Amino acid sequence: MRDISYAGKRVVLTGGFSGIGAALIEVLRELGADDITVLDLKEPTARIERFITTDMGNPVSIDAAASTIGDGVDVLFNNAGIAATRPAEQVMRVNILGLKRLTERLLPGMKAGGAIVNTASTAGNQWPGNLEVIRKLLAIQGWDEGVAWIHDQMPVIADGYFFSKQCVQVYTMMLSRPAIRQGVRVNSICPSPVDTPLLPDFRATMTDKIIDWAIAEGAGRVATPRDQAKALAFLGSDLASYVNGVNLLVDGGFTAAMTTGQVDMSALAG
Repeated sequence: MRDISYAGKRVVLTGGFSGIGAALIEVLRELGADDITVLDLKEPTARIERFITTDMGNPVSIDAAASTIGDGVDVLFNNAGIAATRPAEQVMRVNILGLKRLTERLLPGMKAGGAIVNTASTAGNQWPGNLEVIRKLLAIQGWDEGVAWIHDQMPVIADGYFFSKQCVQVYTMMLSRPAIRQGVRVNSICPSPVDTPLLPDFRATMTDKIIDWAIAEGAGRVATPRDQAKALAFLGSDLASYVNGVNLLVDGGFTAAMTTGQVDMSALAG
């Protein structure tokens, strides 16, 4: 089906060295991608057209990468992210400030009919309770001002991971309206636990009990990077041409079960 083809499209992907990003490169290649640029600290082993060493927590590094990329991007996959094993400020820098900065540097020059797809998380599903404070952060334009705001809001931000992913979900929705005015769709995927090199970090910060419970109460198996990559590729493709502002749950049904009271909460007792 031509609607799912990436042939002739200029794709930019952050966080492509391992995990979901590495799987996405493979999926995009299968779908005909012939122009993939990866931004990461480590260069992927997979074949790509260009690699730009980029620290997504550093505005100078992000701006340099954006300048190198220039205009004419068809699809931007904001996939880079870190867990709460890192300091909260660093988590916020990479997971939301860096994502936002790169997006806003590239969006004005993106092609009509293009797409931005963010990797959020089910960890961000509780965004409604923090909506107003999240909107205040997203309204800040300066990097240093954003970092200062983070320092002032540490009681809300906590370890940074859950709050940063709440911000990604809200940013996806907020940006979708102005972006579509220039013909660019904005969506995200919200994975549950995924079998990537980051999973041990999540087990360390969230405990084995919670991670195993979330897996069991979802599809009964841990998601693979390819499960998530296929969802990303769908949202970035013309097959999703009328999908905009959606935080797509890719969690094996976990959130649906939670929402409808079908989850066994007793497994968390003790």
